[in-house]
Amino acid sequence: MLAYLSIGILTLLLAGIPVAVSLFLLAFGIDQFYSFFPLTKALGQNLWSAADSFLLIAIPLFVLMGEIIVRAGIANKAYRAMDNWLSWLPGGLLHANVTTSALFSATSGSSVATAATISTVALPQGKALGYDAKLFCGSIAAGGTLGILIPPSINLIVYGFLTETSIPKLFMAGLIPGLGLALLFMLASLLLCLWKPELGGPKRSVAWATRLHSLLFLLPLLTLFAVIVGSIYLGWATPTEAAAIGVLAALGLAAMNRTLNGNMLKAALDGTIKTTSMILFIIMAASFLNFALASSGMVQKLTGLLNAYDLAPFALLMAVIALFIVLGFFIETLSLMVITIPIVTPLIVAAGFDKVWFGIIMILFVELALITPPVGLNLYIVQAARRGERFSDVIVGTLPYLVAMLVMAALLVGFPQLATWLPSAL
Repeated sequence: MLAYLSIGILTLLLAGIPVAVSLFLLAFGIDQFYSFFPLTKALGQNLWSAADSFLLIAIPLFVLMGEIIVRAGIANKAYRAMDNWLSWLPGGLLHANVTTSALFSATSGSSVATAATISTVALPQGKALGYDAKLFCGSIAAGGTLGILIPPSINLIVYGFLTETSIPKLFMAGLIPGLGLALLFMLASLLLCLWKPELGGPKRSVAWATRLHSLLFLLPLLTLFAVIVGSIYLGWATPTEAAAIGVLAALGLAAMNRTLNGNMLKAALDGTIKTTSMILFIIMAASFLNFALASSGMVQKLTGLLNAYDLAPFALLMAVIALFIVLGFFIETLSLMVITIPIVTPLIVAAGFDKVWFGIIMILFVELALITPPVGLNLYIVQAARRGERFSDVIVGTLPYLVAMLVMAALLVGFPQLATWLPSAL
């Protein structure tokens, strides 16, 4: 059955069939060939149960908040502020790409939205100042991946929903690794620009008065982050309620920025509906596939197979990580999560690993999948904003940041406290 699942999902996705439809087809195949009773009789109840969750309301709310921030022009001003403060460093705009991505991640919860926003703002300026196109595009694509690790993260909400893990704990667990990964991205940029200064464009001096004034442009994103995370950890709101508060705060910031109007709201709602429909359709399809896998005994058989080989916990973890890396080349990130979570998470927890910590490890390798061809979404997002340039430049430019991600993964495996200390302390 494992061979059927692996070959089936790759074949369907390579054939261009939408992810959710592919998951349903796999579930129907398990129903026909491997199940002892008709699973489709439970289809309606299963789909209703998958969608009938208060927690899932947070997804469209976080998406809407990110859409409002993008269309209100707040992200553009934040990018200029980070440029003013980091322009003295070798590779100044490269660092601005990463830090603005980290800031925007703290409000959008989406890697694709982060990469698209920073691409639009940064690429013209990088080209005008003579930055190396490969490294510049790579910094944007890699910085965009922070959107699913730094809270609030839509992917962490999905992981928490599918594994029944505390969302606030996952949010706090992702904060230190997310900021640490941003620093590693900046370190990679700095070392490369020290080695070859021509990669980083010219150093520029900015007056201190300009720098201090530009701090005002960072306040909206920092305020949103404080409102969302603060309301959760002060006990004032659940993650879903905090998302609703975030939307109201984003509307207020857009009004203060004088960009709140009917056309902007229409565009933001349109983008939210499209994104949310895609995510929830995949979740419902994955729920039925998980039900089919459990009913057919797939998880129990796989557990028995691994027990027969008597793998040590660390060897099992390495095997799971290798699986994520290989599947990440071929499967879109959210699909990668919902396909593997019901299979690997019970095995990892049974081996004695912390479920919150493993969620951060999984998200890190999902991030890796965002910038590895042939289906790395962030690669295509950045390329779409370049209009006619070579796609290979974007791929090559991400290589230093892929190394940084692997370093972060090694640190998380060697020092689990990077992910577990903050949730425990709070």
